[in-house]
Amino acid sequence: MSQSHVAQTAPNRAPLYFGMMAVLIIAVGFLQSWNSALFILNMGLISAIMALGVNLQWGFAGLFNVGVMGFVALGGLAVVLISTSPVGEAWQAGGLRVLFGLAIGVATIVGGIVFWAMLRGNKYRALFIAAWLIAGFFIFRAVFDPAVAAIEAVNPAISGNLGGLGLPVLIAWPVGGLFAAGAAWLVAKTALGLRSDYLAIATLGIAEIIIAVLKNEDWLGRGVKNVIGLPRPVPYEIDLQQSEWFIGLMQSIGANPVTASSIFVKLCYAGLFFAVIIILITAMQLALNSPWGRMMRAIRDNEVSSEAMGKNVTGRHLQIFVLGAAICGLAGAMMTTLDGQLTPSSYQPLRFTFLVWVMVIVGGSGNNWGAVLGGLFIWFLWVEVEPIGRFIAEVITSGMADTSALKAVILERTVYVRPLTMGLVLLFVLRFNPRGLLPER
Repeated sequence: MSQSHVAQTAPNRAPLYFGMMAVLIIAVGFLQSWNSALFILNMGLISAIMALGVNLQWGFAGLFNVGVMGFVALGGLAVVLISTSPVGEAWQAGGLRVLFGLAIGVATIVGGIVFWAMLRGNKYRALFIAAWLIAGFFIFRAVFDPAVAAIEAVNPAISGNLGGLGLPVLIAWPVGGLFAAGAAWLVAKTALGLRSDYLAIATLGIAEIIIAVLKNEDWLGRGVKNVIGLPRPVPYEIDLQQSEWFIGLMQSIGANPVTASSIFVKLCYAGLFFAVIIILITAMQLALNSPWGRMMRAIRDNEVSSEAMGKNVTGRHLQIFVLGAAICGLAGAMMTTLDGQLTPSSYQPLRFTFLVWVMVIVGGSGNNWGAVLGGLFIWFLWVEVEPIGRFIAEVITSGMADTSALKAVILERTVYVRPLTMGLVLLFVLRFNPRGLLPER
C-alpha cells in the first residue's frame, strides 16, 4: 500500500482506534476498578497534551526538543506560585529582599548585554564587561543569600517558602503555559541556530537546569520537601461524602458514597481535561489547515527553498518552539493539579521525555489526532503492562517451588516488562508503519 493511500485512509481509521482505546479503558474499569480506569484516562489526556506540544514542534517544524520535562516542571511550579496562600512570616523575613536581589541579577545581565553593544570597537570592552558581571554577581549574592536563609528558616517543616498568590488554581494553568513559553523564548533565542542534534543537547541541558533549580531553591517551591495539599478545581471527596445531595444520589442508584466520591472527582477532572483537549485540537487543526500551517510544513520540508522565497525561517521556528513549550507547560500545570502536590524529584528528563516522544512517533508525527491517540495508548501500556506481566509470570511459575531460583529470577525480572514493551511497540511501529498509527495527511 502506498504512503499516499495510507494517508488518505488514516482519518477513516481514527474512530476505530479511539473506539478501541475506549474499550480498553472500560475493560480496566470492569476487570480492575473504575478508579484505575479513570486514573489512566486522566493521565492519558495530560500525556496527550504533552504529545500535542511536542508534535507542534517536531511534526510542524522539525524541531528536536528533548527538554520537555523542564517546561512541564515550570507548569507545575506555576500552580504553587499562583494558587497556594502566601506565607506572611516568610515575606516579612526576606520576601522583598529576595525580589530586590533578583532584580539586581536581571539588571546585571541586561546591563552586560547593553554595554557589550555600546562598547563595540573598544579594546577594553571584554575587561569592562567581565568587571561588571563579577561586581554584579557579588552584589546579587550579598543581597539574595541572607534573604533566602531567612525565608527558609520560617517554619521549614511545613513551609520555608514564600507561598503563592492565593488565586483559583485554574488560573495557574495558562500561567504555567506562559512560564514555559518565557523559558522557551530564552532558549530559542540562543539555541535555535544550532544543528538539530546540538539543539537536542541544549534543550536537555536547560531542562536539567530548571529541575535542579526546583530541587534546590527551597524558598521558591520547598525543593525536595515537596508542596502538598494544593488547591483543586473540583470538590474534595470528604465534602462529597458529607453532602446530603450526593449521599442521596448514590443511595438512589445503589452505589457506595465513599467509592463513588472518588470516581465522581476523577470524572470532574476528566471533563476539564477533555475541554482543554478540544480547545487545543480545534486551534491546532485550524492552524494546520491555514496558510501559516502550510508555511510551517514547507519550512520543515525544505528550509533553503523557503528562505529563498522570503520566509523568516528562524522567526517561525522561534514562534512554534514557544507555542509547543507553552502547551507542555499547560500540561505540567494540569498534572500537578491532578496530583495535588509538586514533587520536583519526579521530573526525570531522559525517562519521561523519551515516553512523550514515543507517544508522538507511535501516534503519527504531524497529525494532531495521532498525538492524542499516541498519548492515550502509550500511557495505557505504561500503566498496565507491568501488572499484566506480573500476572503472567505468576501463572508461569505457579507450579514451581517457592525456593526455586528460576521462579525468583522470573518474578524479579517483571519490572523490566514496561521498558521492554515500550521498545517493542516503537520497533514494530517503525518497522511496519513508520509514519505512525495516524500518519500526517
